[in-house]
Amino acid sequence: MYKVILTLFFLFQSLHAFLNTDNNYEKQLTALKNFDLPNTFLKDSIFISMNEDVEIYKTKHFLRELESGDRFVPILQKKMKEAGVPPEFLYLAMTESSFDPFSSSSAKASGIWQFIPETARRYGLVENAYVDERRDPIKSTEAAIVYLQHLHDLFGKWYLAALAYNCGEGTVTKAIAKAGTDDINVLLDESQKYLPKESRLYIRKILMMSFISGSTDIMLNNGSEYLLNRANNATFVKVSVQSSTHLKDVAESIGISLHELRAYNPHLKHAFTSPLGEKSYLYIPQDRQVAFTQNFDQTKQPQKYAVYSTQKGDTLQSIAKKYGMSYQSLMELNNLKSANLKPKTEIVVPFGVSVPTTVATSSNVEKMYVIKAGDTIETVSKKYDIPVAQLLKANKKKNALVKVGESIVIPKN
Repeated sequence: MYKVILTLFFLFQSLHAFLNTDNNYEKQLTALKNFDLPNTFLKDSIFISMNEDVEIYKTKHFLRELESGDRFVPILQKKMKEAGVPPEFLYLAMTESSFDPFSSSSAKASGIWQFIPETARRYGLVENAYVDERRDPIKSTEAAIVYLQHLHDLFGKWYLAALAYNCGEGTVTKAIAKAGTDDINVLLDESQKYLPKESRLYIRKILMMSFISGSTDIMLNNGSEYLLNRANNATFVKVSVQSSTHLKDVAESIGISLHELRAYNPHLKHAFTSPLGEKSYLYIPQDRQVAFTQNFDQTKQPQKYAVYSTQKGDTLQSIAKKYGMSYQSLMELNNLKSANLKPKTEIVVPFGVSVPTTVATSSNVEKMYVIKAGDTIETVSKKYDIPVAQLLKANKKKNALVKVGESIVIPKN
């Protein structure tokens, strides 16, 4: 027992010396206050033991993640500040996804804030054949703020909101009821296990990241002092474009690569904006806004695209030939690394260039209709006064199933 106490004492002294300098101590107390945590949380034994991982966080992992989010962090900080959400929740996003908008989980969560489909829909994030707004850094942050505010209203304390974000409202509610209190020290009790292990470490991880990030000494010692002023860094801006605008045209007009522009727009599943509606939007580097205004032709009608579901026997070459393009161009359009196709693979194809006979002949095509939420083949049939059988035949469909975002040929009646 004596050795255990002595070890914990030295761990605490080490962490105190490392983090609680004159430059950092006030910042740490502010972070605790923002999270509605007592100052005594600094004496939490497990939090103290995380000092053993400080070197790993600092040199191998933490700063690299912080730098990877440099493009998005200023936006997250600004949005949270405007909404009155504690800035420490920035590190909740970092804990969830390492600031990677393409991060996903086995629970089908996605994006910086790791929204599962159900929660994403509840907070207005769209996911279809063309976009996944869970990966949109701005829209997902706005949705996360509303969700966190809801959790704070529900539980009354920010640390409980963070725990509920991690393990769910029901789990936290049951934990409080079982513990008979919402005191953080009781809820994190290792022997009682009121909360799952991941959740018991969650607050500690967020605070550790916040403390390290707020440490001027760590940033200076590791050549990362520029991160201290990143809130003032130029990031990106939102611009309005027509639906189906190809990112390549925008990239060329503002003098950056297609790869870089796509990195600014992780919510787009393809190299063009959504064809749904008349207008869409893109994010571009802030310092390219003038070039966009001067060089990008907003009057040019962009090429429209459709989604083709491959059938047995299809090859990338045969599909490309039907649409009057090279298979290399079709691979580039779909960001494919291999020309091998499986049945029912969704392939983006141009519409209006050369409509294939497997979909409909150009002589009997009136227009293209994109399936929206709530649509069925029957509602489309009534909308255009065309028999269901004729619609199925024109689109070479064996059944009446349709998906949101799917393009349907409307033949001349």
